[in-house]
Amino acid sequence: MLRFTAMLTVSLLFAGVLVAQPNPSNLYLFDLAKENDQSYALTKPTFLTPVNPGGYNNQPQFASSELLLFSSGAISDSFQTDIYALNLAQNTITKITETAESEYSPTLMPDYFYFSAVRVEADPDQTQRLWQFPLDRLNNGKPVFPNIRNIGYHYWISRYKVLLYIVNSPNLLIIADTRDGSWEKVSSDVGRCFKRLPDGRVAFIQKESEDLWMLCALNTQDFTATGIVPVLAGVEDFVVLNDGSFLMGRGSRMYHFNPKAPEKGWVEIADLRDYGINAITRISTNGNGRLVLVSE
Repeated sequence: MLRFTAMLTVSLLFAGVLVAQPNPSNLYLFDLAKENDQSYALTKPTFLTPVNPGGYNNQPQFASSELLLFSSGAISDSFQTDIYALNLAQNTITKITETAESEYSPTLMPDYFYFSAVRVEADPDQTQRLWQFPLDRLNNGKPVFPNIRNIGYHYWISRYKVLLYIVNSPNLLIIADTRDGSWEKVSSDVGRCFKRLPDGRVAFIQKESEDLWMLCALNTQDFTATGIVPVLAGVEDFVVLNDGSFLMGRGSRMYHFNPKAPEKGWVEIADLRDYGINAITRISTNGNGRLVLVSE
């Protein structure tokens, strides 16, 4: 039986209020090494969330090579999440927010002093806005865009501009400017994942139909998008590696796509079911040989 290393020195408890109950989810860390142009190896598995093993642990994002932000909460009738920072070098975890609201999708902001997160507010409408919080926790944060609501996900493309996924029917992708609160529509029917490509464009998934989801590259200057490759059926989470190739997870398996060899398509590189990983969703890399994934 394969085993994980369990990690962390814990000094905090989880509490909660709010929203519908999600599926339990956990975070797993792997070393990621390139073997050749078509293959990567995942080694040294580590279970990162023993402090909340039956709870919600999701939306991991590296703020630095060794600092991982994620959203976490105990699953109960009063479900509520806060943001935590996990220091991989020191094996410690710190609670960054402690509110009656729920915070999701923590992301380091371009100034490196703040992180942003989607907050589900404790009002009757459960308003979803983008907030910013200081990493040093010296204040309680504030809305980035007071008048833009229904924000589901976001991705910073510059110091002042951010892509916002607006929950709607269909969902919308807009680009908003923090200097004046203005925004422009980019697309609709997109996925929730956005990652920077080596050439400066942003990779995202365009849901062209129920049966065809296309991984695309977005030029953030003129909003033109170029198709790269259809994604695995039903999968909308991915990462971009330093060489411009992609990883996706589906079920217990990880897949790799190299745009320099498109004829090979998505190539399976690992099956992680022996680690108890059977439903891979979100993935994050630190760009320096480490990968964190979520399994529900």
